[in-house]
Amino acid sequence: MSHETLDAAARTLPAEAIDAIERAATSAHRHEELFSERAANIRQSAVRDVFDISLRPGLVSLAGGSPYLQSLPLNRLAATAAAIIAEDGLTALQYGSGQGMEELRTQICEVMAAEGILDALPRNVVITAGSQSAQDVATKVFCNPGDVVLVEDPTYVGALNTFEAYQVQVETVEMDGDGLVPDLLEAKIAALQLAGKTVKFLYTIPNFNNPSGITLAGERRQKVVDICRNANILILEDNPYGLLRFGGEPLAPLRANNPADIIYMGSFSKIFAPGLRIGWALVPEHLQRRYYLAAEAVTLCPPALNQMLVSAYLRDFDWRGQIETYRGLYAERCRAMLDALEAHMPAGTSWTSPEGGFFVWVTLPEGVDTYPLLQEAIDAGVVFIPGAAFTPSDEPSNKLRLAYSAVPPEAITEGVRRLAPVLREAIAGL
Repeated sequence: MSHETLDAAARTLPAEAIDAIERAATSAHRHEELFSERAANIRQSAVRDVFDISLRPGLVSLAGGSPYLQSLPLNRLAATAAAIIAEDGLTALQYGSGQGMEELRTQICEVMAAEGILDALPRNVVITAGSQSAQDVATKVFCNPGDVVLVEDPTYVGALNTFEAYQVQVETVEMDGDGLVPDLLEAKIAALQLAGKTVKFLYTIPNFNNPSGITLAGERRQKVVDICRNANILILEDNPYGLLRFGGEPLAPLRANNPADIIYMGSFSKIFAPGLRIGWALVPEHLQRRYYLAAEAVTLCPPALNQMLVSAYLRDFDWRGQIETYRGLYAERCRAMLDALEAHMPAGTSWTSPEGGFFVWVTLPEGVDTYPLLQEAIDAGVVFIPGAAFTPSDEPSNKLRLAYSAVPPEAITEGVRRLAPVLREAIAGL
């Protein structure tokens, strides 16, 4: 397959979707013997050839969790970017602080206040290249090869890739409809410690988990923190979707009342624009300096122009109103997805009903492996992400993720209609 075809495919499917599909299969790479032990620990792809098929006209992609940028005031943003370069170009195009600009760090504290964190200080905020970079820095700072990181099952594919790159042992904790189960978390920690393992942190997406869409119930949140604190385990709380709740006020983050025990990671990727690659970590004061120095060693400094554009957006635009627009838009698309699933899915399937975010998680009967169904779905004109992408296990998965955020309601309906016969046939073949 040519580089040109791969590049075109990459423009069609978001990077997160490509990353997730790659994880769903393993294969030997022709340069495998050149990999470091760290790099070789990451699963390689055997399915790049699906992307040329995905370029077919009329294909409905329910794969990528991308925000709907068409609702942004692009002309005003263009003028703002031009003004930043014209008026402050010597700052915008120069090296900057490794921790990030103070104005933006102060504004991020205001964003976190809207999320429910009221005591954040700018000095404890580190600007990162999205929350993905924040995960990477945390793993580098705290984990030795062989250490254990706990994750929800299922969890974000990008986090799994990060943890595997640092040669940590990833252990899963089961969720139910109310999120991470505290009793199972406590039992897992006890068993690992009894086996002599060193558990460094729990990585969790408590709001509208990617990929499941499940939200950790409010009454469980402090229990999870207390269990980890008692075991001297840090928590990495990843909250890119927290403000995108369809109705009502956001649930208080785990970090809200636990400043010493949680590294809180946020991002402008879902509430503004992912292409700017601006996220942050709110780090406990006693951990801040070492975390910041590790982040600086990776990127030297976050891009000043991007930071200044985000600052201008937060200062001069109605960012809260834009989030309300997103909430209504994504709620409509989620409802279209759930209605289509109800209308078209075969007997024996079930799915989550998210209260916000981008994703619905579909479960098929035991014995169905959704990965081989990917090619059949593409032939039928629709793309999804197989569930195997979102777990460290090598076992087949009977799950799949559908994303509704970037797809108009009518296309969502059509995509589910195309997918249903593929699933129906697979279930009939059991």
